[in-house]
Amino acid sequence: MKNILIVLLLSITVLFSCRKNNNQDNAPYVPVDTYVNITLPQNQGLLVPGGWAYAIGGIKGLIVYRRGPDEFVAFDRNCTYNEENSCGTAEVDSSNVLINCDCDGSVYNIYDGSVNQGPATLPLRTYNASYDGNNTVHIFN
Repeated sequence: MKNILIVLLLSITVLFSCRKNNNQDNAPYVPVDTYVNITLPQNQGLLVPGGWAYAIGGIKGLIVYRRGPDEFVAFDRNCTYNEENSCGTAEVDSSNVLINCDCDGSVYNIYDGSVNQGPATLPLRTYNASYDGNNTVHIFN
């Protein structure tokens, strides 16, 4: 009887621990190793702190943001709500402060990719960004 109870409790524990959360980081790993020349016309927003530009890479593209004179950050444009089946593509809104996902209504902060408004609970996927101090930002994971 005692053994049956132990097996039953273990079974229940395993069953409930295997439930899938639709908001977990399930997107596929995508290698990123790209260079962005901030002097090109399509990247002129990156010439000043607070500016941004879209770039090729990641799952659905990248948003590159200049935090300060020598600090850049890059976010994947793949929305994080139900990430494995995300229909949304993240886009910078007209305020240049927020990033919106057109499909699920999630809103993220452009400074750090954190969630301002759900249903998403995970921030945008962030990639490393290294600035050469001249014209080029290297984005990689």
